[in-house]
Amino acid sequence: MPEVDTRPLETARRLAEDGDLDAAAAIFADLAADPAEPDRAQAAVGLAVVLEERGDVPGARSAARTALATGHPEFAAQAACLLARSFEREELPDQARAAWQAALGIGNPAYVPLAHMALARLATGDEEAEEALRAALATGDPEIASRAAQRLAEFFLQEGEAGQAADAVLTALAVPDVADASRLRVLLGIAHLDLACAEFAAAVEEDGDVETSALAIELLARTLPLRGRDEDAERVWRYGLDGDADLAAEVRLRHDRDI
Repeated sequence: MPEVDTRPLETARRLAEDGDLDAAAAIFADLAADPAEPDRAQAAVGLAVVLEERGDVPGARSAARTALATGHPEFAAQAACLLARSFEREELPDQARAAWQAALGIGNPAYVPLAHMALARLATGDEEAEEALRAALATGDPEIASRAAQRLAEFFLQEGEAGQAADAVLTALAVPDVADASRLRVLLGIAHLDLACAEFAAAVEEDGDVETSALAIELLARTLPLRGRDEDAERVWRYGLDGDADLAAEVRLRHDRDI
């Protein structure tokens, strides 16, 4: 017959799993109240979870703070996350940010990526959000790095910073087994389209030879619609067609050949 673990902590856990929350809470509370108890941090986390299930939010937060104060690398980090999520549910962003910062301070690598993403979500401005997302990306976590890179890329593309968008995506794609690689590659392609448009526009403005200028105009005008910029594409065609006679003739050939 297998030996049954009769330690109070395990007894409380089994009671909680069986739905006897009151009995589980009583045992967890006794263990968490003893500073000399080796399982104090774990018991305090268990108490926090049980009390939250019972709807005792203040009690759950108090228990989580007890676990957090132990500095235990695993259970203090869990407690910080419990606190942070509790504050987020109550729409208390300042307290939530402080709890996520506490999770960062513990330094458990299993929770650091989550904390950075949460701080990005709770950021009070673009600069703060970007800093948190870059930190999340730098963790190299396959799931979190992908999410962070996607948010960074989308932000940079909106701001017209296609180069930075591409850099963020490439960093994520270098992470082994990164999540949503196909989505990242789509974002990378979009960034490259924007970069190409910038180069084509620069070539048009440089007034090169007629053939090169006409080619740049065509490439720019045909690429812009891929980014939803049909009106800009029409303006580019008009710019070429309204230019000097030689350029206009070359642009007209390129404009009409697929019509």
